[in-house]
Amino acid sequence: MPFQFVACSKLPTQYGTFDISVFEDADTGEEHVALSLNMAEPDEQPVLLRLHSECLTGDAFGSLRCDCGPQLQATLQLVQKHGRGVILYLRQEGRGIGLPNKIRAYALQDQGHDTLDANLMLGLPADARTYEMCKTMLDHFAVQQINLITNNPAKQKALQDLGFEVIQRTPLHVGYNPFNAGYISTKRERMGHLE
Repeated sequence: MPFQFVACSKLPTQYGTFDISVFEDADTGEEHVALSLNMAEPDEQPVLLRLHSECLTGDAFGSLRCDCGPQLQATLQLVQKHGRGVILYLRQEGRGIGLPNKIRAYALQDQGHDTLDANLMLGLPADARTYEMCKTMLDHFAVQQINLITNNPAKQKALQDLGFEVIQRTPLHVGYNPFNAGYISTKRERMGHLE
């Protein structure tokens, strides 16, 4: 995959100033983003890292159907507090099924189906995300050892399969509300997410 670094700039946010880097697949035009803090200098400590899949409804519109927006905000704060780290913002909307299918799945959830069954009813996988682009992105920052901010063991396995050492896992439990209780329960009980 001809996936490569394209551009970098400073990005001041309410949580501090990060470097924002864009990576692109030259064949498909698919783009992913890295927000990083103090990654220019080598450090022997595992890099604080989150793989965050795009969620327009949660990240941009503050949807209460998921915990994505609060997870992203909490990660930005955590990286800033830690003083160093990387957030890979992966353009894989709706666990990789795309925005139109995500909204179709929402409509099925409105009828009482959980997130997993809604995808399957549409003839889609429960989770269609892939992580091969993370290799190029993390190599760009010379990342080897990782402290992974996640509750999802599939992300840890994906990074290990790419040759990275996940030394530590930092759980992230934020954004719970009555609207997403079923969503979070499904992630734990049916998709293997950890405490």
